[in-house]
Amino acid sequence: MIRLDKISKQNGKQILFIEASAALNRGEKVGLVGPNGAGKTTLFRMLTGAEQPDEGQVSTDRGVTVGYFSQDVGEMSGRSVLAEVMDGAGPVSAVAAEMRDLEAAFADPARTDEMDALVERYGEVQARFEELDGYALEGRAAEVLAGLSFTPEMVEGDVGRLSGGWKMRVALARILLMAPDVMLLDEPSNHLDLESLIWLEAFLKQFDGALMMTSHDREFMNRVVGKVVEIDGGSLTTYSGDYVFYEAQRALAETHQQAQFERQQAMLAKEIKFIERFKARASHAAQVQSRVKKLDKIERVEPPRRRQTVSFDFPAAPRSGDDVASLKQVAKRYGSRTVYEGLDFAVRRRERWCVMGINGAGKSTLLKLVTATIEPDEGTVAIGGSVKLGYFAQHSMELLDGEATVFADLEASFPQAGQGSLRALAGCFGFSGDDVEKRCRVLSGGEKARLVMAKMLYDPPNFLVLDEPTNHLDIATKEMLIRALAAYEGTMLFVSHDRHFLAALSNRVLEVTGDGVEQYGGGYVEYVARTGREAPGLRS
Repeated sequence: MIRLDKISKQNGKQILFIEASAALNRGEKVGLVGPNGAGKTTLFRMLTGAEQPDEGQVSTDRGVTVGYFSQDVGEMSGRSVLAEVMDGAGPVSAVAAEMRDLEAAFADPARTDEMDALVERYGEVQARFEELDGYALEGRAAEVLAGLSFTPEMVEGDVGRLSGGWKMRVALARILLMAPDVMLLDEPSNHLDLESLIWLEAFLKQFDGALMMTSHDREFMNRVVGKVVEIDGGSLTTYSGDYVFYEAQRALAETHQQAQFERQQAMLAKEIKFIERFKARASHAAQVQSRVKKLDKIERVEPPRRRQTVSFDFPAAPRSGDDVASLKQVAKRYGSRTVYEGLDFAVRRRERWCVMGINGAGKSTLLKLVTATIEPDEGTVAIGGSVKLGYFAQHSMELLDGEATVFADLEASFPQAGQGSLRALAGCFGFSGDDVEKRCRVLSGGEKARLVMAKMLYDPPNFLVLDEPTNHLDIATKEMLIRALAAYEGTMLFVSHDRHFLAALSNRVLEVTGDGVEQYGGGYVEYVARTGREAPGLRS
């Protein structure tokens, strides 16, 4: 349906693609992967025609409709969420708009003379609307919005009053409702809670068009795609299989290429040693010349382009007492809405509680109660002896000094630390080279989250309370964070929508429901096995 044929593309001094080729065929579901800055968004823009390659060709079959969801959603205001979503439904939305205009014209006294023509046109437009199944459009729009966790009140409310994250969901709903022949989704899993993510996963599995997407959620990617296209070093490499298969094949190819490279380097070293040893001897001149010519003709094997990953040994957390946190008969209300009533909950040393519940159930409220960010209306919240608490929340990023650079912020936080240690810490969290000289005010949400997390783990507390710590983190950084936290010997209480993170780190589950809380021994994997569902509120 769409083909990229020997495309080359350069942005400023950065070369993104060099004679790269790939294809997106009918019905395929493709994951687009590559390091940050490799050119994933540029590739999407070329597929939509918004940008052109410097060389080569991007060709799309005639009549193919393309829907593109990006992180830049633009302005939205002045109409309801439902109207905003329906307006993006492709041809049917244009027909619906004309029907509304004609209906307004019927009531306009100034257009009485045109009535016969208006009625005739309305009949044509109405027939086309029925042909496009337009009368079912509103129902389908409401279904998509419900799947993305919009309440009926939000659906009818002004889209302009929504937060940036919810506007992202509106933009995503527009593309899903449009149901184009080709769907291009740039990080659709950002800003989604676990229930919405699982709904979207099911929706995309059933989508019968072609799909290409990026995602920092490896579990989501793995369950949806059956093919992976990797951008690396200016080329596009296609792997037929899911994300796990891609990882395995890439590792195998790297190992094979490294072995080839080492064998060739050993052979070259041997030949060069011979040439250097005998080049001054006339008796060996013919042999030397022969070997020099041989070396000139050899096609050099390049070492594999490895992802830049920096390992870091985080200090051990100090030991806390066995009783880490205790909530007794806690009540919390917001106006007339009761979130908790008579809550009893205890956290003991080395437990790793993941808190689960539908939107608005009170997950973040529980974390705020434990960290004393808010006070209970009734009952007590107590932190145990020798507990050193660290709290990561989205507002943590607002506390960074906007004028300080990344490295200056680390130095100010840890004045006794050596520069080498702090640079290794920065590199571990994705700040390499000139990135450490960026001012905090220009950092993206993901970069700010990485900086806050780096500071927290460099001087680790023994009780980590984390509210969506993986938001905006790419897959490589998530893997690093999981490895660091898996070796962490303290206690954890966290909320996350990332199933890989949940499965790897939890050993207890607290499910928050409208009827109270349910506690489960064992982690997320055991919770899924016991309940038959991956998130609260989903049917088993």
